[in-house]
This record gives sequence, C-alpha cells and structure tokens, in this order.
Amino acid sequence: METSSFKKVNLIIASIILLLAIFLLSVAVGSVKFPFKELINTLIERPDNVKTSILYDLRMPRAIIAMLVGANLAVSGALLQSVMRNPLADPGLTGISTGASFVAILLMLVFPQYYSILPIGAFLGGALACMMVFLLAWKNGIKPVRIILAGVAVNAILGGGTSLLSILHSDKIQGVLMWVNGSLVGKSWHHVGILLPHAIIGLGLSLTTIHSANLLQLGDDAATNLGINVNRTRILLSAVAVYLAGISVSVVGIIGFVGLVVPHIARLLIGSNYKFLLPFSMVLGATTLVFADMVARTIAAPIELPVGIIMAVVGGPFFLYLLRKGEK
Repeated sequence: METSSFKKVNLIIASIILLLAIFLLSVAVGSVKFPFKELINTLIERPDNVKTSILYDLRMPRAIIAMLVGANLAVSGALLQSVMRNPLADPGLTGISTGASFVAILLMLVFPQYYSILPIGAFLGGALACMMVFLLAWKNGIKPVRIILAGVAVNAILGGGTSLLSILHSDKIQGVLMWVNGSLVGKSWHHVGILLPHAIIGLGLSLTTIHSANLLQLGDDAATNLGINVNRTRILLSAVAVYLAGISVSVVGIIGFVGLVVPHIARLLIGSNYKFLLPFSMVLGATTLVFADMVARTIAAPIELPVGIIMAVVGGPFFLYLLRKGEK
C-alpha cells in the first residue's frame, strides 16, 4: 500500500475510534449522568434499574439514529457534489429534503393510514424535487448558481405547501412540530428498526458507485472517453443520494447542512478520491450528528432543542463562506 493511501486508511480508522468515543460520551451525558466506569458496567451487566432503562431505551436508540442519519446525509451530499460537480450541492439546497419532508408530512397529517410507506413516500418526494431542480437549472448545461436559485425556488414552493398543510391540519400539527424542525426527540428502537435496513441498503449501494463518482469528477468528455454513460451514471448516483436523504427525512425530519459541511471537511482532510472520501464522509457525518444531538440535548437543559437548529447555526455561516469563496 502506498504511503499516502496508508495514511488515509489510518485517518479513517482514527475517525471510527473518535465516533465510538463521541457515541459513548453522548449516551453518558444528560439530566442523568453516567461516570465512565458506571457506563461500562451498565452496558455490560445491564442491571434491572431506572438508569439501565434510560441508557438502553432512551439514549442508545437516539444515538444510533443520529449515527445512521449523519452517515446517510453526508454520503448523499458527497454523491450530489460529484453528480453536479458543484461543491455547494447537498440534499437541502437541491430541494431533496424539502420534497421528502412535504410527502412525509402529507402522509402523517392527511393519510396516516399509509404511515407504513413513509420511507418510500419520502424517497419519491425527494426524487421529484430533485428532478424539478435539475429541469429548472438546465440551460445549455448546469451551473452552480442556477442550481442554488432553482433549489431556493423549489424549497419555497414545497415549504409553502408544507405550511398550508400545517394550517389546514392545525389540530394535528403539534404531533409533528419537532419533526418539522429536524429532531431526534422521542426516537426509539422502533425507529431504529425502520431506518437501519434502508440505511444498510443505501450506504451499501453508495460504495458501489465509488468508481463512477471519481470518473464524473473528470468531466463529461473524459468520463465518456473512459467508457461510462454519463447521463445514466448521474441518474444512478442521484437516485442513491435521494434515497439516503429521503429515508433520513422520513424518520427525523429536515436536518440541513450535514451533506454540505461534512464532505467539504472530509475532502480537505483526505482528498477527493471517493475510495477514501466516501467512507470517511460516512464516519465523519455520523460523528458530527451524534455530537450535534448531544449539544442539542444539553446546551439549554432541561429543554431539548431540535438538532436541526444546531446544524443550521453551524452550517449557515459555512455555506455563506463557501458561496463567497466560489465567487472569487
């Protein structure tokens, strides 16, 4: 193995260790604190008491969902940035999250009898929104500024639709209000069971796209000369990205900027080769959201903030920085 590749593998291993440490810290802190020794004993021995219930029934599933959603959104953003060759592409800015959210809220408020198809419905809503952004942004090719403007327009339209649903069904909206803001409050093993199989499928599919994602970065002409169908590959990678974002939104609501911030940081640390970038983004995304949710739980205790607010506070300025940098 080359020295540079060896260093990148070591960096990924180090990030996994960091993720484990942040995960343990996340389940240990809160209104009920677990000293490290007690945490390990509770994890291993599982004594029959209230603290064990808090750890296993409340904090563990929440932290696991944060890991899965963070990994999903980070990989989704990394794939979209390859597809569009646009460093500002992510599920939120391209309308995917809003489209998935609109369909999910529609099912929860208007058609609750179809709740079981929520992940698939969110995927289809995200796919439709993504198609709308592509169509609106296309004019002799796709430019980053047009994608942003098209994304703003689609987000505004679907956001208006979401607001309309909220007003028409105001008697039910309290039940989904935290979800609308992107929250992990109240998530249980039931939600882990919903999200986990979809996450395994989506993340597994993403790893099969590594070669194609690398080729797309070379440009359409170079990729075509190397034997790939550019349009079909773009559709395939977009479908995987939409699936990952859609299933995440269906469980926790809209959590913005993970797909924008994490791939950028990963690219700075490990380079643009998707062989390393994608798995590193996966782990870094999981770590970021677990840490952000821990902050959301503790920063205004005993009030628990939606994790989407924390990511917006961090991600908004980062997006403006990238936008200004891209104009130079």
